[in-house]
Amino acid sequence: MMPGMLPLPTLLARCRLLVLRAAAALSLAGLAALTHAAEPPLALPVEQPLLRQVAAAVSAGEQRATIEKLVGFGTRHTLSDTVSETRGIGAARRWVQARFSAIGKDCGGCLEVITPSKVMTGRRIPQPTEVMNVVAIQRGTSDPERVIVISGHLDSRASDIMDATSDAPGANDDASGVAAVIEAARVLSKHRFRATLVYAALSGEEQGLLGGQILVEHARAQGWKVQADLNNDIIGNIHGQNGVVDNSSVRVFSEGTRALETPEEAKRRRYNGGELDAPSRNIARYMAALSERYLTNLRVNLIYRTDRFGRGGDQVAFLDAGFPAVRVTEANEHYHRQHQDLRVEAGVHYGDTIDGVDFPYLAQVTRLNLVTMAAMAQAPGVPTGVAIEGAVTPDTTVKWQPVKGATAYRVWWRDTIDPRWRFSRTVAASGSGPQQLRLPNIVIDDWFFGVSAIGADGHESPVVFPGEAGAF
Repeated sequence: MMPGMLPLPTLLARCRLLVLRAAAALSLAGLAALTHAAEPPLALPVEQPLLRQVAAAVSAGEQRATIEKLVGFGTRHTLSDTVSETRGIGAARRWVQARFSAIGKDCGGCLEVITPSKVMTGRRIPQPTEVMNVVAIQRGTSDPERVIVISGHLDSRASDIMDATSDAPGANDDASGVAAVIEAARVLSKHRFRATLVYAALSGEEQGLLGGQILVEHARAQGWKVQADLNNDIIGNIHGQNGVVDNSSVRVFSEGTRALETPEEAKRRRYNGGELDAPSRNIARYMAALSERYLTNLRVNLIYRTDRFGRGGDQVAFLDAGFPAVRVTEANEHYHRQHQDLRVEAGVHYGDTIDGVDFPYLAQVTRLNLVTMAAMAQAPGVPTGVAIEGAVTPDTTVKWQPVKGATAYRVWWRDTIDPRWRFSRTVAASGSGPQQLRLPNIVIDDWFFGVSAIGADGHESPVVFPGEAGAF
């Protein structure tokens, strides 16, 4: 037996225990369902035609045209020219603004285009400089205060972070993310959603994640209830520097515990669990489930980190403000194509040029974003006040507050070592007061629990974990 390995009888016993627990959960879920046989059946469609429709509408050709245009501005460094019509960050911002305006015209004025900005200085901005975002807002029909954001950063850089004049095409970092943002606006603006959608091309990311901070300040000033920020940064390359070619998976990074957690909340979370269930992490699980159902040949790799090791993105500003956010990034990065002067050394090509973008793959990652945004915006909001009871009893009771537009709820549970929600029970909404469901013979000690809200058309919100640890 190898050192550290468990004896075979012990391994078999543990495997048998896991199987028995899963079987017990399934049989008990069935038993619980039988106890509510008198309830009217709930019409919950397996498929949502809207989600397939928006996925099918994504165009790799449109995204190529966007990146070609952005690369054509030479550099989009935050400190670059703002006056020229053909080169620099100013020309790029005006082009994105015009593109949003044209999309808004096509949808009958459904987009409000704004340019929130702030004059800033800092370690990477030695002189006062206006950092400006370009943002399009598509107001929700019945739940406009609830906001889902898709973001990518417009600025680019060369090897020297202060070099504002050399060519820095930034085709993948992050014209690919901006192309996803613009394509999201083009496709989703043809539909109407309950919640508000925000399409954000951010500036100043390379100078210190400044664009994210500016958008968060604007969100707070406007009273937005941000349910999610899907930050897309470096999403178009399939050739890793390690030689791996991967066009069938994408990484979604999510924080494990909330950035604004108080010491008292942390104490409760350490005791009762929730390290893996911050709202951002349940958004990532939501994305993975949607990808499995509505996309072909795209696996979501759930990465249990806020960002790549020691690195950052604009989603961090949202997390620091208490808004759920994830980072979407290609599966295998190629570092010769990031933050590099254009050059050839020893036969190796450096620089972030358009030949490093795989457009069918970029379109797939964009579809993941659009399906997520559409599903979330068309579903009711997430449940609030989620709580569980059942200490020293064989049953667990899950409680939550009613959600506007919800006609049903799904109570979820999973093994404490399971990364994905596994078992569920659906229950019709009951009046306008607090909601609850008792799960007979589901012991509170052994499982993690959550609740999602379902609308009349079957669109479903992300799952909410009980208590402050999982609250959106």
